[in-house]
Amino acid sequence: MLNNNELIAKISKEVLQRLNDIDNHKIVVGVSNRHIHLSKEDLESLFGKDYELTVKSTLKQPGQFAAEECVTIRGPKGEFNNVRILGPIRKKSQVEISLTDSFKLGVKAPIKESGKLQGTPGIQVIGPYGRINMPEGTIIALRHIHMTPEDAKFMDVKDGDFVDVQFFGERKAVMGNVLIRVSDKYKLEMHLDTDEANAVGIKNNDYVVLKKFTR
Repeated sequence: MLNNNELIAKISKEVLQRLNDIDNHKIVVGVSNRHIHLSKEDLESLFGKDYELTVKSTLKQPGQFAAEECVTIRGPKGEFNNVRILGPIRKKSQVEISLTDSFKLGVKAPIKESGKLQGTPGIQVIGPYGRINMPEGTIIALRHIHMTPEDAKFMDVKDGDFVDVQFFGERKAVMGNVLIRVSDKYKLEMHLDTDEANAVGIKNNDYVVLKKFTR
């Protein structure tokens, strides 16, 4: 039977251990507004032959950047101007929007992992030089966490796993169905869209942790 001092010491130790677990497993958040990734062919159709993107700012993921260049995306019901292009160029063009955006555009975009575009709806993209009608490639990106193999080992997860994530603050919440993406080319970061971020009151550079480290 523990006396009061021993009980207080035991509880304090457990609380500190729990706080240390949370602190050691923090994951920074990146909130994604609507944006587009372009293939070389589509970039040239929109901006002219041999056009190259201009770096506006670098992103947390190595080699990724927000370009100075923007386009207009147009659906059956509406359009958005000044949609930022993210570089570098890709093999296939892809537009990422939120569910709220999809209502204005009139596009039934599915929730998909980035790059998995088969069967997704198309959209019109308008640039200063020309326009294209993408036959497919409009998605609501599945929320996910980028991490290195070392991060994955430390957090005891693997590529393709789905996890629960704890959000803190006034709108404290848990989000499930968060995809783990592992590569030595990644940096630890969770990506979610503006709808999801607003729902839990989170912003760029806030932190979350995997739910299992808060128990």
